[in-house]
Amino acid sequence: MALETRPCLIVLTVETTELRFPSRIEAVGEAAAAVSEFMNRLGISEDVAFGVDMAVREAVTNAVVHGNKLDDAKVVELKLKNTPELFEINVRDQGNGFSPSEVPDPTKDENILRTSGRGIFFMRNFMDEVAWSADPQGGTNVRMVKKL
Repeated sequence: MALETRPCLIVLTVETTELRFPSRIEAVGEAAAAVSEFMNRLGISEDVAFGVDMAVREAVTNAVVHGNKLDDAKVVELKLKNTPELFEINVRDQGNGFSPSEVPDPTKDENILRTSGRGIFFMRNFMDEVAWSADPQGGTNVRMVKKL
């Protein structure tokens, strides 16, 4: 008796989630919780999830505080996307924008004791790719990628 063979079908799921938060400091924790839930569904390891959580908290804090200046009339948009190869996070504010190159290096001696300025450093160190761009609709978008 011969066994019947059928071609194997592999389904790779791509998921995208888009969220909007008011420009309040509470948005940081809400965004982090949403990202954590998304990563749990993907089965991302705790080590990777820790770094992504830190990067998201920094990006959303920057969007709320520096981008939108805590203006409740403005929102922070969070877009999460996964593919089989990577996890992508976009955080967009509605502020006036900035140049990351103008942020002082927090590892230099003269900046070590500063109480701010480490967010970009953390994002760059915890994620595989980080890039900022001016959004055509206004504001700044930070795109962060973690390769899986």
